[in-house]
Order: sequence, then C-alpha cells, then structure tokens
Amino acid sequence: MSLTRKQRICVLLSGSGTTFAAILDYQQRHQTHFEITHVVSDNPRAQGLDRARAHNIPTTVVPYKQFACRSDFDQELLDTVVACAPDLVVLAGFMRIVDSAFVARFFNKLMNIHPSLLPKYPGLNTYERVLSAGESRHGSSVHFVNNVLDGGPVIAQVVVLIDNNDSIATLSARVQEAERMLYPVVIDWFCDGRLTLQQGQAHLDGKPLVTPRIFHFDQHHGELHLESTKSSTG
Repeated sequence: MSLTRKQRICVLLSGSGTTFAAILDYQQRHQTHFEITHVVSDNPRAQGLDRARAHNIPTTVVPYKQFACRSDFDQELLDTVVACAPDLVVLAGFMRIVDSAFVARFFNKLMNIHPSLLPKYPGLNTYERVLSAGESRHGSSVHFVNNVLDGGPVIAQVVVLIDNNDSIATLSARVQEAERMLYPVVIDWFCDGRLTLQQGQAHLDGKPLVTPRIFHFDQHHGELHLESTKSSTG
C-alpha cells in the first residue's frame, strides 16, 4: 500500500544530530515518502538543533533540566510532539526514555535505532560490553518502541564484523556509519506503507516479520547488502 502524500516525521534528538543529518541527507538525495517537518530536543545546546535550523526545519526545545519533576517534562514533551502532528516519531540519539503515555499516544508509529543486535545487549555501553564478551560481530537494530527498554519488535539489523584489534572508538565508528545508512531505509518503508505494526508484530509488505531483515555492512565500499529474505516473513 503506497501512501499518496509525504509522511510527516518528527525527530527527537539530544546531541550532535548526526543520525538526524543522515536521515535528512537521504531525504534530499532520494525520492522518499517522508519529510522531516520538526525536530524536538531536550537539550537547548544540541548541535542537531543548529543542523535543523540551517535547513529551515522548525525546532522546539523541551529543556529537561528546567523541570522540577520528571512527570512535568514527560507531559510537556508529549504535548509538544502531539502539536507537531507527525505520522512517525523517530528517536535519533534521544537520551531520555519516553514514558508509557508517550508510547501509548504514538504506538505503531514510534521508532528507535539501538547499537546492538537485539535482543543482545540492550541498554548502555554496548561497544564496551560486546568487546569484553569477545563477540565476532556487532551492529545496530531498528525497532518499534514499546514500554520495554530496547524491547520493541525488531524490524531490521545491520551486521558489522569485529576485527581482532578493534577498540570502542574504531568499532563504534563503523557501526555508526552502517546504522546511518540503515535507519533512513527503514523509515521510508514505513512511510511508503510497506511497514506496519500489527498486534505487537512488525509486518513488511503485508507479511509478519518472523525475523528481522538482515543487512551486512561492507566497510570497504561503504555499502549495505541485504541477506536472503526467504525465511524472514511468515
């Protein structure tokens, strides 16, 4: 089902905005089914806000540190994003856990990217943890958001091989390069009507995703290669 108008995307970020910039670059270079219409941040000094303003994208700051209690911040964040009237809310380096009311309001249209091959290594410090465990591969996962931290239905993953001499810095650089290529593709699936969340399960092209779509990162050519999809949909 292809949608007739470009879908409105609200991006939430807290820092440099490099993931946001990758999504925007993809939007500008391709015939996408989406348009970033608003950027919201909890951090008034976030460089991502400057990136958005440079492209005349409206921005709003909900400054976390200025709220006396977390519930007030959560309510203001919810009200702000609702006012943006998004078709999809994209978490792109947003360093606050959205509360259950936010998840409920944007259920089925709230997406995140996490630097691990979920369900392995949810939470923080994934690069340090994966290297300490002696893993041979790492990567990132794009998933719908639910009330479990990094526990929503996984849509797609990009696999990055770990070198014997990798450090946190070298591994994170490759994973971040790969995930910035993956995230816009998955966003466009959703905005083209190909990707949905039904009864708690991701569906692609009308079929349930039994396993995530797997991409492999070719670091020498800076490309993603899709793994065979024969068994990924039911």
